[in-house]
Formats: sequence, structure tokens, C-alpha cells
Amino acid sequence: MKFLIAIGSKEYSGPTLKLGMKVARAFNADVTIAYVGEKISSFSTSEVLMAQENLANWDVNRPGVEVLEWAYDILKERQYIAVPEGEGSITENELVQTDNDRCELYLEGTQSDEVKLILRNGEIISQLRDEVNRSEIDVTIIGGSQKRRMAHDLIQYIDSSIFVVNEYNPDQDYRVLLAVNDATNTQKAVKFGVRVARAFNFGVDMLTISESTIFREDYKASSAWAAKMMRRSETEHTINFETGSFKDKIVSTASDNHIIVMGASNVNPIMKFFKGSKPLKVMKSCHCPILIVK
Repeated sequence: MKFLIAIGSKEYSGPTLKLGMKVARAFNADVTIAYVGEKISSFSTSEVLMAQENLANWDVNRPGVEVLEWAYDILKERQYIAVPEGEGSITENELVQTDNDRCELYLEGTQSDEVKLILRNGEIISQLRDEVNRSEIDVTIIGGSQKRRMAHDLIQYIDSSIFVVNEYNPDQDYRVLLAVNDATNTQKAVKFGVRVARAFNFGVDMLTISESTIFREDYKASSAWAAKMMRRSETEHTINFETGSFKDKIVSTASDNHIIVMGASNVNPIMKFFKGSKPLKVMKSCHCPILIVK
């Protein structure tokens, strides 16, 4: 699998990078860590174009270089990358310019084959979408912060699963809150939930919600299948059936110590634009990490 971790600043992206790397390790995934800065003006483009350049020769004031240095130091400190003896800084590596608005640095991963640091310039949604398509990313990880609109757009327009690291506390014990129904992506979401729970030794609270007082047979079958997956993986879990609004029940059940895992909506894009979708509504209302699986 391939994970993309989007970072924005040293001040706010620490939880996103640290949790993202832990989750990627659980999946033995190759990792791309990307910073998207403002678009470089035509006047400046000629100054940064190159086939290959040592980072020590780069202008340290170029947007994103310091953030990449910070990310490299965390990867090195936590032993996510293999650093040759005597090499102490990212500036001793070579950054490759692939086109006008994208540079990359390949590193040898200790938990996976490779880790890439990417520096891109331009509009953030289009740049991340291009990176997802270029690298065939399976999961994109972003911070929650105050940019709810950005998370909203990423979920709608990026063709990968999205993990929003919202108000994550590394010192807190979490449980997985797993939404189970008959939606197309539910089985994939269950498999993701099991992998996360097993990697971190979390318990799982399975929740099946019916908007009427009658639970359809396909809902019951989906819950039974998910419970079987939990038993096979020896994952501690609870099984819960609730009636009412999907969004309201998820929000009222989710606490600060939950990581929500749910399948992406299959709503028609036009209807989604006007009415929204269940995952989008949950994301807007919850203050805990949420993984939306596509």
C-alpha cells in the first residue's frame, strides 16, 4: 500500500506526521510526505529549476524547505528511515526536480521500502490530487486544524481514502468506532479498522444504525460479517444497534477517545454537492480522528 501524509507547518503538523507514520507502519506502506507551498512566480521559476541539486545549496528561505528539514529530523529520530553513518542532516541528500512545481527526495525506509519527501508549489487541492494520482496513493492523511473546508474538498475530490487527524492526543488511549452497514465500502472499512486496532492494541466499537425501527437483513448480515472478522483477528469488540439519524448517532457515540472508521458515501456527486454525504456531515460535527475509506 501507499500512504500520503500532507504536512503544513512545524507548529501544527506534528500529530499528523507521527500518527500517520504509525498507521503506515501497521500497513507496511510506502510513505510520501508532502508539503505544498505557494505557487512560485514565473520570475523565480528559472532560479529553482534543476535536474539534481544538493539541498545544502538551496536557498533555505524557499517555502517548505524548513518544514522538510523538520520532517526529516522526526523520521530520523523515530528510526523510520535508514540514515548512513555520519550523515546528520537532510542537506546532505539530493533533491530531484521532476517538473516546475515538484521536487522529491527518496529515503530508505526501515518499516517499508521507501519514504519520499515531496515539495510542491501551487493550489493545495490540485497539487495533492495530482500527487495521489501520480503515486497511486491508497490513503491520504491530513491534519484537522481549522481548515475544515480543505478536508471537505479533499474527501470529495481526491481519489483515495482520507484520514483526518483531528485533535489527536498521543498520550490518550483510543478505541475504534466502526460504522457498519450495507454500503459498498463497508467491508473495506472493516478491514482497515481491524488493521488499525490490531496495530495499536485498540478495542473496536461496532455501530449499525437504522433510520427506522426495523433493521434490514442486509444490515444484520453486514454486522455479522464484521463481527466474524473481529473474532478471527482476536480483536476485542462490542456490537451495537441504534435507531435514528446516522450522523446524530455517530456524533453522540463518538467521544474524544475514538477514532472513527467508516466507508465513503456512494451518493451521486451532484446530490453530494447540494445535500452533502454522511461521512462529510460526521466529519464536520466530530472532534476526533476520522478515517473515510474509499
